[in-house]
Amino acid sequence: MNDLRVSLIQGDTRWHDPAGNREYYGRLIAPLHGTTDLVILPETFTSGFSNDAIGNAETMDGPTVEWIREQAARLDAAVTGSVQLRTQEGVFNRLLFATPDGAISTYDKRHLFRYAREHERYASGRDRLTVEWRGWRICPLVCYDLRFPVFSRNRFDVERAGHLDYDLMLFVANWPSARSYPWKTLLRARAIENLSFVAAVNRVGTDGNGLHYAGDSAVIDFLGHPISECADEEVVVTTTLQAAELLAHRERFPAMLDGDAFNLV
Repeated sequence: MNDLRVSLIQGDTRWHDPAGNREYYGRLIAPLHGTTDLVILPETFTSGFSNDAIGNAETMDGPTVEWIREQAARLDAAVTGSVQLRTQEGVFNRLLFATPDGAISTYDKRHLFRYAREHERYASGRDRLTVEWRGWRICPLVCYDLRFPVFSRNRFDVERAGHLDYDLMLFVANWPSARSYPWKTLLRARAIENLSFVAAVNRVGTDGNGLHYAGDSAVIDFLGHPISECADEEVVVTTTLQAAELLAHRERFPAMLDGDAFNLV
């Protein structure tokens, strides 16, 4: 493993304006060429978090998938974020993970936010995703997934022999400021219990439903310490994750060897 440069893109997503958001986020990330390995956009970055946006859901052949591929190629970095995507099974809150070679991996949000009736409009995903990128194993998840530690558990000797499933867990979110304390607390808990880095991007501003978002995007180390923290403003922050520090911590404190075996259904 080499060190990994991770860029948090904490923006004020435009309400129900896919073209405007592609232009907006494109401007924010354009200066990152050659300076980052991974660019993280918020959840539903083309529309904001809205049940009504389902009517404008794109397909995998639509402009946003093409756009994220183009951004990854231009930046020579992976680019990730979630959007509403329509398939034969329904509309998913789908995370896209695009790499410069044009490949895209996808994860469909498993835990739908019942409090906002997301589960009544969107289809639920099932399987977790782990991607390999520049020597790192990465587990990308979406917003409400943060509250469900079993699904995000970093298991030992399961996905790869003699190692943990992943080295970096990331979250893309639209997490309102009214619940900012749970957001900050759970990010630290997920990092500590899984012996991994956590990178999380939330939006800022006020959406079309009148909900305020305070950002609080962050990169957390394996001890729960914040390496980078964002305030309530539009900002782009790049943080370098130190591979040697992660590996040394796992060797020094091998809690994964005492983890419980389980099957998730």
